[in-house]
Order: sequence, then C-alpha cells, then structure tokens
Amino acid sequence: MVDDNRIPCGVVGVGYLGQHHARIYNELENCDLVGVYDKDLDRGKEIAEKNNCRQFDSIEELGKDCKAVSIAVPTDKHCEAALPLLESGCNLLIEKPICTSLAEAEKILAAAKKSGSIVQVGHIENYNPVMAYLEEAVDCPRFITSDRLAEFNIRGTEVGVVLDLMIHDIGVILNLVKSPIKKIDSVGVNVLLTTEDIANARITFENGCVANINTSRVSLKNLREIRIFQPCTYLSLDFKNQTGHLLKKQNGQLHKEEIPIEKDEPLKIEIASFVDCINRYSMPKVDAFLATTALEVAIQITEQIVKGIENSPGS
Repeated sequence: MVDDNRIPCGVVGVGYLGQHHARIYNELENCDLVGVYDKDLDRGKEIAEKNNCRQFDSIEELGKDCKAVSIAVPTDKHCEAALPLLESGCNLLIEKPICTSLAEAEKILAAAKKSGSIVQVGHIENYNPVMAYLEEAVDCPRFITSDRLAEFNIRGTEVGVVLDLMIHDIGVILNLVKSPIKKIDSVGVNVLLTTEDIANARITFENGCVANINTSRVSLKNLREIRIFQPCTYLSLDFKNQTGHLLKKQNGQLHKEEIPIEKDEPLKIEIASFVDCINRYSMPKVDAFLATTALEVAIQITEQIVKGIENSPGS
C-alpha cells in the first residue's frame, strides 16, 4: 500500500555525491524517490535502475513530479539547475556552496521568495554529530583553528579550494562565533590547477575571536579537524572520525575528557532535516541566506588570494 503522505523527491546530478542523495531518499520512510536526472544518460539510467525509480529526460520534467529536489551538479551549474525547479514550486536542497557568485545567489533567493519554496544548502558539517556537540559546548570562543586536508580529486575543481573545501569551515565557524567579521587576511597557492589548491585565512571577528583556517586539496592524507579555545576549556574534535576530547580547568589543573559522540551519517541527517522542514514548513538550519553569507566570506578570501598570486614574484 502506497503512503500518500510521503514526499515525492528527486535528484539532479547523480555523480559521486548525488548517488547518495538518491539512496537516502529511497531509504527514508517518509519519502518517495520519484526519479533522477543527469546529463550523462547512462549514469542516470544506472542510478535510476539501482533505486527502482524513473530516469527523467530534463530538469523541468522532474520538477513537475517532485516536491523536494536535491541539486548535486557541479557548483557552476547550481543556479542554472535551481531556477526552473523553483519556478515549478519545488523545495530544494542545494549542495554547497549555494553557487559561485553573489549575483547568482540573489537570483536563487528571489526565485525562492516568489515561489514560497524552502531552500536548504548542503553545508554538511553543520549536520555532523560533532557540530551538534559543539553547538552545546561552545559559548565563548576566543581562538579557533581548523584544518581540512584532502587528497587530490578532480571532482569539485571547477572552483578553487576555498569554494570547494574551506567553505565548510567558514560555515561552521560563522555558526559558532555569531559575530560580525572585522578583518580577513588570506593567502593561497595554486599547485596543480590555475585556481588555488592550498589556502589559509585568518578571520578576526568584532567580538575579538580569531579563527585560523587551513585548507588543502593536494595533501597526502584526508583530515577534518577543529580546535576551539575558550575560557578554562580547550576542545579538539575530528569531523571525519566523529571523535574528540576536551581539556578543562579543574582544581588549578587541566583535566582531559573524551567526548561521547553518537556517530551517524551526516548526509542522512541533513536530508532527513530537509524533509522535516518541508513537512513543518520551517526554516532549515542552513538556509539560503546563511549560505549566501558564507559564500560572501569565501569570495572575499578568494579575491585576496587571487590578488596575492597575481602580485607574487614569478607570476
């Protein structure tokens, strides 16, 4: 018997990440995976058959049959995919970053407002169980360091490493600090590509907190860690392995405690939260406005890096 209360869902772009969106929609009891669309017809057919759903011939056709759609195409195609879906009244989960420019972000915001659609953006670390702990434990951050290192992968290289990877940490830190930015200082290096592959940003906030972000996509290992210092407490957490510890001042000495984190799949949590927002017609944890703020910071960092590379000796 078909549950008429299930939300009809679809996925645009079923490559490395989009295939998992399709899988999770197909697993969730309150969702009905109607179908997928991919410009690679063979890939679209493969994922459709794997999930027992329809392969659509266009984004527009998929939009007519769906209430919720994930967009997992390359970043420079996000706006192009989002606008016809919003015109159809679909609610969207757009993979991070929301798009590549503030002008495109404004188009998405305007289209969502016109259609009354919910737009959630896939800043996935905000749905990581590690972040759930940080949101409870961090109340007065004074200094934050984050390191996000990845082995080279051609996927995502339509943009530089700031928009590809660092934007995860920008979103997390903006969420935790909750203060306007006073100053940004950035440096980057292009190693394999014409855009930056390694980047560092030092962000100073109006409340005095300082965040230092290191990112690389040409590393020999994968690492996603954050350390936060606040009065009497030091927290060190690993987003990748969902582990961590804290050091607290007790009786004049530092006391180490392992942090109990209930591990789970962040993407599953993120998609379930998206569906719940649709059912409740409530604002997502990471909506289009917050994602645009993170994009604005990322663009400022990128512009500083580009200027630095252009002015460097030998450029």
